[in-house]
Amino acid sequence: MRRQTFFIQRTTLGGVAPYFEPQDPPTSPSPPQGCTPERAAYLVRHAAIYANDFDYEEYIQPFVAKWQNHTNIAWPKIPGLNFLTNWSPPITKAEEELLTRVGKLEATQLGASLSFRYPNLRLPQRVWTSSAERTVKSAQSLVRGFEMSEDTINVVSIYESKKGGADTLTPYSSCPAYSSSAGGDQSLVYLDIFTKPIIARLSAISGGAFNFTANDVFGMMELCGYESVIRGSSPFCSLDLFSPDDWLGWEYTSDVMYHYNVGYGNNVAGVIGLPWFSATANLLMSPGNSPDAQDLYASFTHRELPPTVLVAMGLFNNSEFGGSESTINDAMPLDRINHRRAWKSSHVLPFLSNIAIERLNCTGSYGFDDGEYYRVLVNNAPQPLPDCGDGPGTSCSRKGFETYVQDRAEMFSGFSEKCGVDYSNSTDGLTIYTDAKIGNGTAVGKRQLWDN
Repeated sequence: MRRQTFFIQRTTLGGVAPYFEPQDPPTSPSPPQGCTPERAAYLVRHAAIYANDFDYEEYIQPFVAKWQNHTNIAWPKIPGLNFLTNWSPPITKAEEELLTRVGKLEATQLGASLSFRYPNLRLPQRVWTSSAERTVKSAQSLVRGFEMSEDTINVVSIYESKKGGADTLTPYSSCPAYSSSAGGDQSLVYLDIFTKPIIARLSAISGGAFNFTANDVFGMMELCGYESVIRGSSPFCSLDLFSPDDWLGWEYTSDVMYHYNVGYGNNVAGVIGLPWFSATANLLMSPGNSPDAQDLYASFTHRELPPTVLVAMGLFNNSEFGGSESTINDAMPLDRINHRRAWKSSHVLPFLSNIAIERLNCTGSYGFDDGEYYRVLVNNAPQPLPDCGDGPGTSCSRKGFETYVQDRAEMFSGFSEKCGVDYSNSTDGLTIYTDAKIGNGTAVGKRQLWDN
């Protein structure tokens, strides 16, 4: 039972899943035979927080308030819900959006794991982050895992501007064509479908005293994820309360939302994600002999950006192996689950989700010429780029990678025009890694970080 509950916590919790590495596809994350990483860049979602403000205000707090008002219900007598007798809410209004202790620890572990993964690369001089507290503290925690001594790596904060064009780590905020509510209507369709039998069951075992709604069920299931990263576990994850099929319904509801919000169902998703992909690819392909060049780049952002970058890259595309672009939305039907879908939010954007691009130097790889190759990893799982697989493992040659980046740029370039920018001084490219005006940021002291 505990193993099944762990499975639920890690694999079906969408954007509120604790960090995990699904190894999807099950290819080895080790460099291909004969290949050594020369340079790498990571885009990382912030680590675990107490709760997203929308999730808390729309689902969690209304359920908690309703539970607190129903003091006359004999919870000990209700199977699966008897824990509500002595349960206490794990989140307060003041804590929403704040990084949890688990979040700080996992970001620190990521820094340490990257230092072990790339023992021959120089530690970064700078780590970049959007300006929100949860992303800044995630970046600081990563630095703590990197550093061998104090004050050797600076964190550079990039303001989360609504008029920053593409030159920001939150370009969705500066894209008027993007709406944070996109996907809500579509996800509500399946929310009603999958919660209907759950509501009937919970109403039956509670005698109808609580009047469960679809939002109550969704909030309870969200609490499984959030409470797990706050307290280490949650009774809402129990399979005595929600079955594995119930969780698959919750996951699909979340996947539908992200599909239309920041995935292939949103026409501007690739436009928003291209600047990071293009800038990072050019950074890795450059000679790297400038004084500010780094072997390893890391940037922190929010949950919206990584999925748009995946769209710009052409990864996790439901229609890639079985249809055309016109069938993208057909692959996410609203009346039933597509269990064969490639787009699973728990696989692409759990807390601390990360996208990496590696530049490899390969010598003596059987069947391949010696030279420079590139590959992409998502949460430590190598991802073959469509039409770019002429190298060892899931990598592709420099020539193939250059062509692939150019082809994706032709599909999604023109940020200001396609986003319908209505402000002046917009940009279509990301320059924060090479722009001297950005500054060197602020050093991170270990004791200072953990005293805060």
